[in-house]
Amino acid sequence: MPTPNTYRRSEALRSLWPWLPLWTVVALVAIFSHGPMPLFSTRTLAVAWEMWQGHQWLVPHINGEPYSEKVPLLFWLIHAGWFVFGVNDVWPRVLEVIFGGVQLVQLSILARRLFPTRPWVEKAAPWMLLALSYAFLFGLQIMYEVLLANCVLGALLCLTPTLRRAEPRWLLFGLLTGAGLLTKGPVMLLHIVFPWLLGPLWNDWAREHRARWYGRGVLAVLLGFAMLVAWAIPAGFAGGEAYQHRLFFTQTAGRVVNGTQQSQSLQSHPHWFGWYVVWLPMLLFPFTGWPRAWVAIGTLRKPFDSGIRFALCWLLPSFVLFSVISGKQWYYLLPEFGGWMLLLAGAIAILRDQRVKLAENNWLGSWPLGVGSILFAGALFALPYITSSHSFHNEWVDGAAPYSRTFSVAFLLLGCLLLVRGRGEMRRVAVAGLLGALALNTLFTLTLWHKYDLSPTTALISSAQAQGHIVAYEGNYEGQFHFAGRLAQPIKELHDGMALQAFAKQHPDGLIITHPDKLDAAALRYALLAQPFRSAWVVVWSAPTVAMLQAGRTPPEPAQPPRVFPAPTPLQYVPQS
Repeated sequence: MPTPNTYRRSEALRSLWPWLPLWTVVALVAIFSHGPMPLFSTRTLAVAWEMWQGHQWLVPHINGEPYSEKVPLLFWLIHAGWFVFGVNDVWPRVLEVIFGGVQLVQLSILARRLFPTRPWVEKAAPWMLLALSYAFLFGLQIMYEVLLANCVLGALLCLTPTLRRAEPRWLLFGLLTGAGLLTKGPVMLLHIVFPWLLGPLWNDWAREHRARWYGRGVLAVLLGFAMLVAWAIPAGFAGGEAYQHRLFFTQTAGRVVNGTQQSQSLQSHPHWFGWYVVWLPMLLFPFTGWPRAWVAIGTLRKPFDSGIRFALCWLLPSFVLFSVISGKQWYYLLPEFGGWMLLLAGAIAILRDQRVKLAENNWLGSWPLGVGSILFAGALFALPYITSSHSFHNEWVDGAAPYSRTFSVAFLLLGCLLLVRGRGEMRRVAVAGLLGALALNTLFTLTLWHKYDLSPTTALISSAQAQGHIVAYEGNYEGQFHFAGRLAQPIKELHDGMALQAFAKQHPDGLIITHPDKLDAAALRYALLAQPFRSAWVVVWSAPTVAMLQAGRTPPEPAQPPRVFPAPTPLQYVPQS
């Protein structure tokens, strides 16, 4: 006869069945449909490769220099797989899928603890999280935010009560805080500090034991910082004085305060205060197009459930704080996406219990999303007509047109699914959101991936370095060739014409990579290789050739014409006299 514990475990496994396998299969198909994406994934892999190749386990490196932008936990996890399977790009992608699956499971557990009397929230929250189109597509990148989300949700789970224990698990809270600090740095605290500081507003134990809540919480946070410092101090000594200064001071300050002076360029991404507000509807799509979600949030009334109070204590102050901080990117909010879905699932559960008519009103259903999907299908079907008429030219539209009619059928079917009424509405929205994101990723792979696939240039650079040629890059080099080419030497950055001329003089057999917006007649005549990259081009030249062109002189005719990927059309370059 099964024991109660065995029964509970089997029930938990059955509750995982619908969404976890579905998400895992879709994520694996999507993440392996094309190679690692420049510049997000390729930069992460470049750092991991240089650490591995140079046996630099303490200090991340990129292009031969210490890399203070990131802390090392993700790189160490990549290295762990490489120790077992060898250096490859399969393990890092599988690792990201694992992180995403763990995030869904964590959210389900968090929902069960915070809404013990509303079991629908536990079932709905992971469905809703996997439906977020932006979160799914960004989760295909080999980046730090999904691992950070695991650390954030894990730390917050430590603060929530269980049936057996009301006091938080402070040691585990500290360890997970330290893991988050080793994943993304001090920003980890911004994701967890408000649920802890505002604990008495949502947690009964915190309200009754304030001294222990805050005292032990401070000790746990100090434990997390001790883990970070245990790495940072020896890394600082190993990386040198400039690396120490950036690691401990400017790399964080430059993101928080716009205009902080830097000795080197910093990925600070400054935006105005309301930038996140403007983009939040896109980040939370498809639920921003579901009227019932808006009504559920709008009809919330006090007294709030403890789960609603927890979500508000987490989301509102952290959103304001991230808006105040100068540096902003959409994916900075990724650890909060689970919180937004927790809030929304809780609000819909309350709507279902307390306002049955609104919860069952067909006019509040998913029909706007269905209509939108059908209209999008119509636009995809019309793309070949638009491009063939030459009335509108856009590289993205032109690229998608050959396959657009096939994918219009997919979005037509998803639209019909969203027009269905009755039970299971939330799951239909979730499935449509997930499959719609997969369809867009597949359409991108079939039509536009060649604008991101740097394999031709990477192969040329790797061969050149193997033969002893020095390679330089005009502008800031982001590591996009290093991992795929298994490069062993750095690529020199050239930031002005004088540096270019000096490089060509010192290295007459060297190569220079440029990135013009248009492919001109000189490139089609004198370059070694040219290929599209995003909205521009990547062109590889012999160093003397590009130096002579820059100086206004005519280079000698090359022995063979440049390799161009794909073959250019008259619209792709501007002839020069």
